[in-house]
Amino acid sequence: MNLTFDLTGKVAVVTGGGGVLCSGFSKTLAKAGAKVAVCDLRLEAAAKVADEITKEGGIAIPVEMNVLEKASVEAAEKLIREKLGDVDILLNGAGGNNPKGSTSRDNLTPEEVAELDANGTIEGIKTFFDLDPDGISFVFNLNFLGTLIPTQVFARDMARRGGTVINVSSMNSFRPLTRIPAYSGAKAAISNFTQWLAVHFAPVGIRVNAIAPGFFLTDQNRSLLTNPDGSLTPRSDKILSHTPMKRFGTPEDLDGVLLWLADEKFSAFVDGVVVPVDGGFAAYSGV
Repeated sequence: MNLTFDLTGKVAVVTGGGGVLCSGFSKTLAKAGAKVAVCDLRLEAAAKVADEITKEGGIAIPVEMNVLEKASVEAAEKLIREKLGDVDILLNGAGGNNPKGSTSRDNLTPEEVAELDANGTIEGIKTFFDLDPDGISFVFNLNFLGTLIPTQVFARDMARRGGTVINVSSMNSFRPLTRIPAYSGAKAAISNFTQWLAVHFAPVGIRVNAIAPGFFLTDQNRSLLTNPDGSLTPRSDKILSHTPMKRFGTPEDLDGVLLWLADEKFSAFVDGVVVPVDGGFAAYSGV
């Protein structure tokens, strides 16, 4: 058996490809030989990643895509098929959080309850009662519908030939984190949807799995985890105290799991799993 990851001849689509983690996914798939469509709402971000891949000798194209608009995804699918060929691997990486779906405190305390006004608010504090339903909807749609719609579009052709779908879940899917109920709920939905899709598509040869990253410093969470001077926030200290390996992840930490799930030589019988890459976070009870 050839023990080298080899995706030569495969076409991979990465949504959210301009972000920190998904740009890494794009580059890793390209290094393994895949032709990569780097898809992002921000075409300039996708182009930057695609240029870096081609300069290293890989094959990649940037594609503008809004994962929440089916017409946009369908237009992207047509372009990708014309330029790269039939898609074999879909990595649903687009997602994120929004402050409107987050509280400013870990808990609601009796002291704060005493301060609530008639509208259930406290000046300077964002409690559960202040959560914006539109913000909740945005976070859920971006993560869940942003996975469902691209899968609908790209899996139509895969169903005739087989293929691989890799979703991006989170530690939040196993156990919700404080302050971010919308994001935690959305990622729990991704894990559940991954299992549902795996069962649904198994007869037509489409494998569906997910990667659940632990804590990585990205553009979206940097302000939450680091101070302006680069030092760690109290929330970061709490995270690292519950991570047995005592560090944040790096994009390279995801490479092995990504390639294992993408290369059917190594994972042909792996279907419907959500793989934590978290430095032991999910295993640690805190005691």
